[in-house]
Amino acid sequence: MPFDSKEEVLRWYESRPRTLTDDFIADIPWDEVRLYPFDRRLIPVLEYMRDVEILTDMYHKELRGTPTGRDPVISKFMERWGIEEVTHGEVINMFLNELGIRTSSGWKSEVRRKVPLLYHINTALITSLTNLAGSRFTATHMTFGAVHEMTTAQSYRRMIEISGHPILEWIFKAIITEESAHTNFYWSVARLELRKNKTAQRLARFVLENFYYPVGQGSLGKARARYSIKSLFGDPRALETLDRTVTERVTDLPGFVGMNSVSQSISQIAG
Repeated sequence: MPFDSKEEVLRWYESRPRTLTDDFIADIPWDEVRLYPFDRRLIPVLEYMRDVEILTDMYHKELRGTPTGRDPVISKFMERWGIEEVTHGEVINMFLNELGIRTSSGWKSEVRRKVPLLYHINTALITSLTNLAGSRFTATHMTFGAVHEMTTAQSYRRMIEISGHPILEWIFKAIITEESAHTNFYWSVARLELRKNKTAQRLARFVLENFYYPVGQGSLGKARARYSIKSLFGDPRALETLDRTVTERVTDLPGFVGMNSVSQSISQIAG
């Protein structure tokens, strides 16, 4: 549904109950995970998904250094968003453990330590540039956030489809519910910000058309991103679904008519 203000979007988001509660996680039949076959070739994809979610606190910290992150409404959203995303990563790791992929007690710190130095340098540069752009860059941040959330949710749907594992399906359907709420927040705020002026529209479209890359590629590496995308979207039918569920929704945003860089980027990698 359309919203008239960021505050209204935030109230809608905060009215939604958590899906991955402690009780929900405890009720997952963990002892049944190994009762079903799981294609070992998909384990690196699950690890990639887990690590993307765990690095959310790093992305959150980066955004707090920008006018977007200092916006009180967006900041309030991101406090809960960060908790939910990290929980997603932790639950995926629990599933991997039940498959026999053991991790150390400090596995989250290890994920963060492996982020390339070049990523941090680029992030510092981008943060400086966005501070120069000021609040005009908020529409770009929110549009990128919506795209990342939508592609992430579609990745989980594809994993449900190709893995055929009922316990993973149970987990991922719950995660998708929360990711969908995140998508609606980002998309709704992006729409409001883009409606403000043509400059915000031109800037957001230029950045998405020229600098979009799949979530996690910068922090986790191109090789891991390529393997995951090929595994999930190597089927032309999967790309058609992605085009319908992500690209077509992005084109509904002000200033984004005919924009298809998301589908093109993922298609090039998956092909």
